[in-house]
Amino acid sequence: MAAVTGNLFRPVPALRTEEFQDVLLKRPGVRIERIVSRGHASPADFWYDQPQDEWVLIVKGRAGLRFADETEDRLLSAGDYVLIPAHRRHRVAWTDPAGETVWLAVHMD
Repeated sequence: MAAVTGNLFRPVPALRTEEFQDVLLKRPGVRIERIVSRGHASPADFWYDQPQDEWVLIVKGRAGLRFADETEDRLLSAGDYVLIPAHRRHRVAWTDPAGETVWLAVHMD
């Protein structure tokens, strides 16, 4: 198997209404993505309810992550990570509108 290389900070197309998502690696039972946000948030009253665990790391920037069973946003800054268990409802409350927020997301079956 050949080595795969890349750079988490490589430029992305101009961000508009949607976040930029890039699958970096996909293998049976695991998918690793780079997500780039700038002022993006989940739609009002929308909650992710995923069938797999997701581990996310803020590589650059900051964001607010809200869980349905919590009353406050969790502030995430560069270096912060969280494991989101399967079916734990959550949403992105906000991301920094002044700069890119780069997420590394690992989805595990």
